[in-house]
Amino acid sequence: MKILVVGAGALGSIIGAHLVRAGEEVIFISRGQRAVSLQQHGIALTGLADITVPATVVTDPGAVRAADALLVTVKTYDTEPALAELRHVRVGSVLSLQNGVLKNEQLASAFGEKRVLGAAAVVAGELLTDGTVRFTLNERLAVGELAGGTSKRAEALAAALVRAGLKAEASPHIRTVEWSKYALFVGGMAVASLTRLTTARFLGDPDGALLMARLMRELGSIAARLGIPLEDAGPIPIKTLCSGPLPQAIEHVQRFGALLAQRAPAHKISTLQDLERGRRLEVEETLGYAVRKGAELDVPVPTLETCYRLLAGISRHVPAR
Repeated sequence: MKILVVGAGALGSIIGAHLVRAGEEVIFISRGQRAVSLQQHGIALTGLADITVPATVVTDPGAVRAADALLVTVKTYDTEPALAELRHVRVGSVLSLQNGVLKNEQLASAFGEKRVLGAAAVVAGELLTDGTVRFTLNERLAVGELAGGTSKRAEALAAALVRAGLKAEASPHIRTVEWSKYALFVGGMAVASLTRLTTARFLGDPDGALLMARLMRELGSIAARLGIPLEDAGPIPIKTLCSGPLPQAIEHVQRFGALLAQRAPAHKISTLQDLERGRRLEVEETLGYAVRKGAELDVPVPTLETCYRLLAGISRHVPAR
């Protein structure tokens, strides 16, 4: 399988390195110092897996003509310019492991709906200053057809990811998986960025857990209005958290915090990593999208909007890089 990975940050490097090690043909599209580092030293992972593999890097997207699958892992605010340079590529499937759900609309606009697979990843790491990626979370990676059901292409891609050592699956209800993961991310990114604590610490804190539960429940209300059911699979039972009493939701959040304290105590959500490094935040495409969708559907989201306004203000004062 020939796989084109657009974006070689932490997530793209983790997925790509596993696939390369498993013998898949992987091409990374990257630029700047990261591209130079990959060309000279390859990809090195530490943490949950110690992997060092060579990397095939292309700095000019125009040089790539075809691929079996195109995997997008750039920051959400870089999506449109990245896709604009790839519309010429002949691909069997395109999918994005980015945060949020806006990504599928963007992929469909660039490549057509028939080529788009839904995807959601609870996989994380941190790109260190020396170019190494610290791999901190390998919980779940789901792919599937947006219309529902299973397909040979989704199953083939999931099988390749499983062979590579990732906890992947072909899901027959990928929109449910995506929106459940979206709720988890939106709550986590907001609280992490505002508290600047590691994930385990803010999840375990009673006030952090309360705020995260409220954010997730508001996002769940939007999903309910759209007719998208949530699920309890994964690290937090999202469906139960969004439908049951608030005290129970807080308990679920804190329980996950205790689990992370044991399994990944140093884990930091990517938005917090960006904030600490003075980088632009993925606000508009994640929190902002939820706030706008809530307004469109007449679903009150006061906690989401408060956090969105705070983080949008912070992001506006981050110097452009």
